[in-house]
Amino acid sequence: MPEKQLSTQELIAQDTGARLPDGVMAKVMAGLALLWSSFQLWIASPLPFIFGFGVFNDTQARAIHLTFALLLAFLAYPAFKRSPRNRVPLIDIALGLVAAASAAYLFIFYQQLALRPGSLTTGDMVTACIGIPLLLEATRRALGPPLAIIALIFLIYSLAGPYMPSLIAHRGVSINALANHQWITTEGVFGIALGVSTSFVFLFVLFGALLERAGAGNYFIQLAFSLLGHMRGGPAKAAVVSSALTGMISGSSIANVVTTGTFTIPMMKRVGFSAEKAGAVEVASSVNGQIMPPVMGAAAFLMVEYVGIPYVEVIKHAFLPAAISYIALLYIVHLEALKLGMQPIGEHTPKPWLRRLTGFAFGVMLISGISLLVYYGLGWLKPMLGEYMLLGSAIILLVTYLGLLKIAASNPPLPADASDKPIDVLPKTKEVLLSGLHFILPVVVLVWCLMVERLSPGLSAFWGSVMLMLILITQRPLLNWMRKDHSFNHGSFTDGLIDLREGLISGARNMIGIGIATAAAGIIVGAVSQTGVGLVLADLVELLSMGNLLLMLLFTAVFSLILGMGLPTTANYIVVSSLLAPVIVQLGQQNGLIVPLIAVHLFVFYFGIMADVTPPVGLASFAAAAVSKGSPIKTGVQAFYYSLRTAALPFLFIFNTDLLLIDVSFWHGLLIFVVATIAMLIFAAGTQGWFITKNRWYDSVLLLLVAFTLFRPGFWMDKLHDPYQEIPLTEMVQALGQVDEGSQLRLRIMGEDGIGQPREFVLLLPVPSGDTGEQRLEKLGLELMVEDGKLLIDNVAFGSQAADLGLEFDQEILRVRAPTDRIQKEWMWIPGLLLLGFIAWLQSRRRRLALATA
Repeated sequence: MPEKQLSTQELIAQDTGARLPDGVMAKVMAGLALLWSSFQLWIASPLPFIFGFGVFNDTQARAIHLTFALLLAFLAYPAFKRSPRNRVPLIDIALGLVAAASAAYLFIFYQQLALRPGSLTTGDMVTACIGIPLLLEATRRALGPPLAIIALIFLIYSLAGPYMPSLIAHRGVSINALANHQWITTEGVFGIALGVSTSFVFLFVLFGALLERAGAGNYFIQLAFSLLGHMRGGPAKAAVVSSALTGMISGSSIANVVTTGTFTIPMMKRVGFSAEKAGAVEVASSVNGQIMPPVMGAAAFLMVEYVGIPYVEVIKHAFLPAAISYIALLYIVHLEALKLGMQPIGEHTPKPWLRRLTGFAFGVMLISGISLLVYYGLGWLKPMLGEYMLLGSAIILLVTYLGLLKIAASNPPLPADASDKPIDVLPKTKEVLLSGLHFILPVVVLVWCLMVERLSPGLSAFWGSVMLMLILITQRPLLNWMRKDHSFNHGSFTDGLIDLREGLISGARNMIGIGIATAAAGIIVGAVSQTGVGLVLADLVELLSMGNLLLMLLFTAVFSLILGMGLPTTANYIVVSSLLAPVIVQLGQQNGLIVPLIAVHLFVFYFGIMADVTPPVGLASFAAAAVSKGSPIKTGVQAFYYSLRTAALPFLFIFNTDLLLIDVSFWHGLLIFVVATIAMLIFAAGTQGWFITKNRWYDSVLLLLVAFTLFRPGFWMDKLHDPYQEIPLTEMVQALGQVDEGSQLRLRIMGEDGIGQPREFVLLLPVPSGDTGEQRLEKLGLELMVEDGKLLIDNVAFGSQAADLGLEFDQEILRVRAPTDRIQKEWMWIPGLLLLGFIAWLQSRRRRLALATA
């Protein structure tokens, strides 16, 4: 039976709503979307506090946010496949209004609800009993049945706890308690996930929609093609780079595929890639757009709340794996081009390696110089301008914007779509680069606010969006005025206002699915907190994994992939991280591995994204196949094969947190980046079956061994020399005084879990300053005692470092290990690189022999 090919419009409709009515209802939906975007901009701005009205607290803002999402969901998404697409039935209008009223209830009656917490009236009960089912129906329409079914299962589980099998049974929840917890309080639907959607995610989605409407998406694509199109497999390499750039615009894998794929996939096919491989390259690069800082997918903002670290820290930890993944994909594309014997496009004279290196070094120095000028220049202006810094920055931005527009007006404008041009015609890099430099200004504003001013993500996105609105409204008339030859008409001021309006509408429509997903996922989070099923699942998962951390990670990865086949990335992340992230941390402690919480959350995030690739349901693969006219399943299989590097990275950074730049210096981080990138390129060569020439089976095995050695040198060093030595329990205080300040003692502790069951875990005890072990112990806030040959914790000072580590009264210290003097684990890179050299020599010799006999 042939596979059904969907159009790209049908696939995009799954994100933005499949219904596009005519007439009055079209204006109503556009008006609601505009109103929603305006509301989100208002609450993110400082204006409410300046004018003293329109200030909403978190609960009120979440209620209004969900009100818009539910109303637009029922208007934009038809109930069934046979439902009309060109009009909105009266029943959907009625359901949308009732659902919106149920969500707005928390806003309208906020004061009354605050005065009677936990005491439900009949109105509260009716509202909750109507709101929850309508939310599930909106979820089914916007996101498909899986998330709605999972949320419904958790609701049933909450009510039917006493009747469940003994392994997962609980005392049960009454209807009143369920309604209160899930709808009236901020523990369920209106919880953290919806709060993040309200505060952060909407503004970033809107920022992307405005940036795309301004023309930045086409600019990034053309720039990537002009830079890389002349290389072997150039269009495929351009697809990778343009997807990384447009990842800053779109948090949706499908939208990224369609935005860049309509240009790059036909180009790839025309230079020799099959339809499936062209689609797979686009899918593999587009899906990774969600992990690319500084603007990552919605789940990244949830990490801020769940992990409890600033967004800047999330960006720092996520940068290295994302960059390595993209560099490796470029290399995979290069290997594919070598396999297919592709030649560079057009008349291109290869540059000598010295000129290439000089050009690259100049580019790096130029970018670094501009970055330093911006950082230190504005840093110098801040104390000088004082309270006028905002006005001064605005003037500098305006002058820069006008200067960049003048440069753009001196160059030919970008074509709207160049996919129909001859493949041997490449855009000129200089002309493309100079024609759209002003598109980078909003990104600069966003990054500056996030990284330097340390503003909240929402406020940073607001100022970036303000810059974008200025560009949208003014760029057309200004370009016409500045283009002296009048060879091209860019449009009028009115066209700019239309662009702004359409961008605001597009941003709101893109948010419908995310808003609904975070609200529905809140039901699951609420059920977990109300029933305590998280602890039960922890025991169940530990039983299934038999206490093995690697097996547990594999289990989590598969669970994320399976869930992700039916859930969007954001909902998948919320569900899996809520259920399994604490279990992985706990299991790691029991296995003697201290796993940082951010590493576990990024692990879940990565595999949630991988679900967009994984057949048979990977929607991004279906979107790519709709453009390439290839097989969706074959495209998905090939894309998964290309994405093995992304699947390997989470396992590597769980066991080697240096990859996440956790507790590493700048120079050490730079070294880690270089070596890890080389390791990932070697991993790509091993999995793709080609290095210098085609691999034999043992070449691939040895290459994977080299990659593992470069990624995890500590594994082999631990085999040669144990990093810790055993210390007698009675000598712990003495050992604490002898080890170097800043090092760590490794303790195995016997304590109790949340329900009083005994459990063992490992923690690293940091060594503070102090002349003696007793002084250092006091600084930690820890008192010990020996009783019947056991070393017990006698007291833990409130708010001390020891208390923060999870140490408690009456816990038993079973084992103490102190660090030993040994050579750095990085010395293991040397035998790994020597083995790589041996493989390269073997393959070079084999290639020379093949050429000699050809």
